[in-house]
Amino acid sequence: MIVPAEVVDYDPRWPLWFAEISARLTPYLAELPHVCEHVGSTAVPGLAAKPIIDVDIVVPSPSFVPAAISGLKAAGYRHEGDQGIPGREAFALPADAVHYHHLYVVVEGNKAHRDHVVLRDHLRADAADRERYAARKRELAHLLTTDRTAYVDGKGALVEELIARAGGSAADDGSGRSGA
Repeated sequence: MIVPAEVVDYDPRWPLWFAEISARLTPYLAELPHVCEHVGSTAVPGLAAKPIIDVDIVVPSPSFVPAAISGLKAAGYRHEGDQGIPGREAFALPADAVHYHHLYVVVEGNKAHRDHVVLRDHLRADAADRERYAARKRELAHLLTTDRTAYVDGKGALVEELIARAGGSAADDGSGRSGA
């Protein structure tokens, strides 16, 4: 599957794609207490985004993370560790993935989870910040074909600002307890 490398206008099919991905995961996580959450830019109506669905599998405590990893491996995903973001376990797609997506396991309330939800909810509620963020992403979009890390880094300061403005906390030990 080819990684989408463009920023496009909001597509009303994105929530449907999330629902399809979530439904595919359900049998592999059925015995595990969890919530499957649509996060990221495609979860914000009206926001331009890369057409990549971000999915958080949210478990209630760290003790459930190994079972979530096992279930996702059984579904064909490859565990890739935290990729430098404590409290967020990332996965590579299975060969039969229908829609391109990023999949993570997070513990309810930890920094990785809060950052995803706080940013999503803030952008849903604040049209001016939603437009600011879309403009920044469009400005950096040319990097998607040459330097994805620079694209992500180029959004970093604005993302941190938006999370802070929305009531998120930059200081956290990853356990879900704020350092502020």
